[in-house]
Amino acid sequence: MLLKSLRGLFALLVLPFVLTMGLGLSTSALAVDDQTSQQMANSSEVDLWHAVKAGDSGYTTKKGVESGVLINVSAIEATEIKNQYLTPAMGLAVLGVFGAFIVFYFVNGPSKLSKGYSGKMVLRWSKADLWIHWVLAISCLGLILTGINIMLGKHILEPYVGEGMWAGLISASKFIHDYVGPVFIISWILCVVKWMPLQTFKMYDLKWFLVVGGYINFGPFKGKHPDSGFANAGEKMWFWTLTLFGLFISVSGMMLVLPGLDLPREASFAALLIHAISAIIIIAFTIVHIWMATVLSEGGMECMKSGYCDENWAVQHHNLWYDEIKANDTLEYKD
Repeated sequence: MLLKSLRGLFALLVLPFVLTMGLGLSTSALAVDDQTSQQMANSSEVDLWHAVKAGDSGYTTKKGVESGVLINVSAIEATEIKNQYLTPAMGLAVLGVFGAFIVFYFVNGPSKLSKGYSGKMVLRWSKADLWIHWVLAISCLGLILTGINIMLGKHILEPYVGEGMWAGLISASKFIHDYVGPVFIISWILCVVKWMPLQTFKMYDLKWFLVVGGYINFGPFKGKHPDSGFANAGEKMWFWTLTLFGLFISVSGMMLVLPGLDLPREASFAALLIHAISAIIIIAFTIVHIWMATVLSEGGMECMKSGYCDENWAVQHHNLWYDEIKANDTLEYKD
C-alpha cells in the first residue's frame, strides 16, 4: 500500500517535467520547421530571380510573342553595345570624317580643271535621273539629321535646352524619321535599278584608287588624271555602299516601325543594331560624297543642277565615257 502511494507521488512529481520537456521539444521542432520553410522560400525566390534575369520564360495568360519573358537579356546587351560603341562611332562618323575633309581641303585645295572651263555643256544626266537623285538626296539628309538627333541629341543638345524644347525636338525627329523613310526606300530602289548597269567595276578603276582619283595637288600624284568611265571608282564604291547598306537600313527600319510584324524581341534589337551600323556607314560615305561633289571637284556640282557638265570636266574626270559618246555620236551639247 505504501509502495503504491510512493509511486503515485513520484508520477505526480515527474509529470510536469515530462510535459515541459515535451512542449519544449515540440516548440523547437516547430521553430526548426519554420526556419527550414523560410530558407526554402528564400532559395526559391533567389532561383526565380536568377531565372528571370537569365531571360527564362514563365507562364502568363497574356497572348503575344515572348509575353512570358519579364527581362529580355538581348535587350540589355544591345543597349550596352549601342551606348558603348555605336553612339561614339556615330559621333566619329560625323565629326571625324567632316573634320578630316576640312583639313584635307585647306592642305590640298580643290581639284581644278587643268584647261579651265570650255563653255560647252555636255548632257550627262536626264531629267528623270535628276529627280531620282534629289528625292533620294533630300530624304537621305532628312533621315541623317533626325537620326543623329535621335542617337546623339541627348548628349549634345538635351543638356543645353529646356525639357519642353528637347521633348519637341526628339518627338519631331522621330515623326520625320518614320515618315521620310518610305520616300527614301522608293527613291533608293529606283536609283539602284536605273543606275546599276553603269556601276560595274573595271580594271582601270584600280589605278583610280592608286592615284586617289587625280584629286591630289602635291607630290607624285599631282596632275594625275586616271581613266574613268561614266562613273569613276569612287562613285562606284559609293553606289555599292548605298546599295548594300541601304538595303540593310530599309529592312531593319521597317522591322522597327511596323508593330504588326509581331517579331521576337531579339529580332527587334538585332534590327536596331543593324540599323545603327548601316546608318553610321552611310553617313560617313554621304559626307565624303557631298564634299567631293560640291567643294573638291571644280565644276562637279553643275552636273546635278542642270544635268549638263562642262566638256573639259568630262574629258578630265570621265574621259572614257566622253570618248565613247563622241565615237558613237550620242554626244549632246546644251543649246
